[in-house]
Amino acid sequence: MIFDTDILIWIRRGNREAAQLVEDEDECLLSVLTYMELLQGASDKRHISDVRDFLAENAFRTLPLTENIGHRAAVYIEQYALSHGLRANDAIIAATAVEHGLTLCTANAKHFKPIKELKLRHFKL
Repeated sequence: MIFDTDILIWIRRGNREAAQLVEDEDECLLSVLTYMELLQGASDKRHISDVRDFLAENAFRTLPLTENIGHRAAVYIEQYALSHGLRANDAIIAATAVEHGLTLCTANAKHFKPIKELKLRHFKL
């Protein structure tokens, strides 16, 4: 399963249900964009180190941005930015999941609902 940024933020905030989602998975993946969002949210170098340690301890694997993912994300923006407010970051995360045939776990399902080929697992707070 591929995890959206919000799930990892909930885990860092101590949400036990979000942590259980990760613990129950055999393979934990994230988009390179999710990785960058986590780093961008860091307040200092120690926080960046904490993010890296957390991902390593939980055996997360980061999926790279490929040409196919970039193309698919651009198509999603063309189709859904005006009608549904889809943002570039979410388009790239969704495209990563679709290109790899993965389910995306997110608490922000409304951001991704218009993308019909995307398999979603909605984490409810």
